[in-house]
Order: sequence, then C-alpha cells, then structure tokens
Amino acid sequence: MIEVVRPGLLTTVQDRGRVGYAHLGVPRAGALDPPALLAANRLVGNPDEAAGLETTLNGVGLRTEVATTLAVTGAPARVTVDGEEVGFGEAVTVPAGAAVDIGSAVVGVRSYVAFAGGVTVTPVLGSRSTDTLSGLGPPPLRAGFVLPIGRSSGAVELPDGRVAVDPRTGGPIELRLRLGPRHDWFPTAARDALFAGPYALSVKSNRVGARLNGPELRRSTAGELPSEGIVLGAVQVPGDGQPLIFLADHPTTGGYPVIGVVETADLALLGQARPGTAVTFVAWT
Repeated sequence: MIEVVRPGLLTTVQDRGRVGYAHLGVPRAGALDPPALLAANRLVGNPDEAAGLETTLNGVGLRTEVATTLAVTGAPARVTVDGEEVGFGEAVTVPAGAAVDIGSAVVGVRSYVAFAGGVTVTPVLGSRSTDTLSGLGPPPLRAGFVLPIGRSSGAVELPDGRVAVDPRTGGPIELRLRLGPRHDWFPTAARDALFAGPYALSVKSNRVGARLNGPELRRSTAGELPSEGIVLGAVQVPGDGQPLIFLADHPTTGGYPVIGVVETADLALLGQARPGTAVTFVAWT
C-alpha cells in the first residue's frame, strides 16, 4: 500500500485509458504523456497497461507501507527517499515505511511514478484512469488516500522509439496536423493562418484540452453545426476563433467545427508544455 502525504497540485492515477467506448459516450482518459508512463512501467518490470501516478508541476509526497521498487519519468524532478536524493529515470528500491517525495518539475509539466506491480485501484470499464471531465475512475489524490499496489514481475528493457518530449529544451513545439473534417467551414486565409502561426499555449489548458492564443480563424460558413463525434487530437474552433486541441479527457461529441486533427504521437508534447509555449502546425497527410 502507498499512502498519499502530499497530493500536489493535481495527481491522478493513469494508465492507457478507456479505449473503445466513445460510441457509448465514455471519454478515453489515460496518461497525457503515454511514452513517459510506458518507460516508467518498463523500468520496474510492469506490463505496459499497468497504472501509475501522473503529477502536475509540483509533484507528490508518498509513504510506502511495504518495500517496493519505483521509477519516475516524464518531466524531470528531484526524487528523494527519506530525504536522500535518488536517481530520476531509474528503478529505485524503497524500504517499507519510507517517505518518498517527487519534487517540482524542473522543466515540463507532468512526471510519472510507477511502482512494481502497478497501482491496482478498482478498474472502471477496463481502465484505472482518473477522468477529470466525466468523473470516472478514482478521484484526484488527496492527503490520506491509500493506494494498493500489485505484485512485481521482474525488470525489462526500456522501449525504443520516438521520445515524446525532450524536457531539457522546454522550447517551441511543432504539431503535425491533418485537415478535416470541417476545414471547408474556413476560408483559405484562415487555413493559411493556422499553419503560419505561431500560437501560444494558454493558461486555461488542462487534461481536457490545450487552448491556444494566436491568429484568429474566421469561418466562411455561418450557422450552427449539429453535435458530432470528437476524436483525440481534434482541433476545434469555438466562436472566438482560437483553436482548442482535445486531449485525453476530451468529450466524445462537440458542436464547433473541427478544422483538423493532430497526429496522436505528437500530443504528448502538449502534455509536457507549459503556458506560453510556442506552438506551430505543419501539414501532415
């Protein structure tokens, strides 16, 4: 068992999410930086679908009731066990009764904490993820919460492939965008402005969506659009003309036109971007 001592700004239980239920109106949820959670799970020998903790900006403080192994990935932060600093991005053995603290993110936004055996709260529709929009899954952590963990299965190698975010830079990000399904609601000038940018990530962004501030995208089609299905990465344009990119906790339907959809592999970049980060789009087919 793991006791929450300091919950941090927003710490939630996350895994790969509730995939396959959108037709029933159930949001996806899941980690905003899936490669980071995957890396943490593999460091401690967990299966890829195991649940861990996702912190936001100022980390989390925990106490282990049993000896365990943990790893912290994603946004770099100072990690201590009973006040002694341990390795970030490494499997760390923690004794029973130890105080574990994941500090504030040095750069980036979200750190991921995996425990050997995974966080084994009761699944809801096949996932242990917290959904901040619908309320499905466990609530965001509070001081005094106790989380169960499972049994370890042994360490495996870290995954290869594209790194979702390079937290050492904290610089501008570029997102690959496919136009449609409602890009014809916007004139050519608006589509050109979208790709010309740049946009800045708004302080109003959260797990539901990344709001952008920049060139206004004016419609060429007036009137209202009947509510229709929304996918992960959809770029919706509300009445103010400022793009909104839907992330893990996005609703399953929406009534504003979707000018395009961001490549799924690029969304983790938004999950680690701080307000004010410059965002540009490039055409992707």
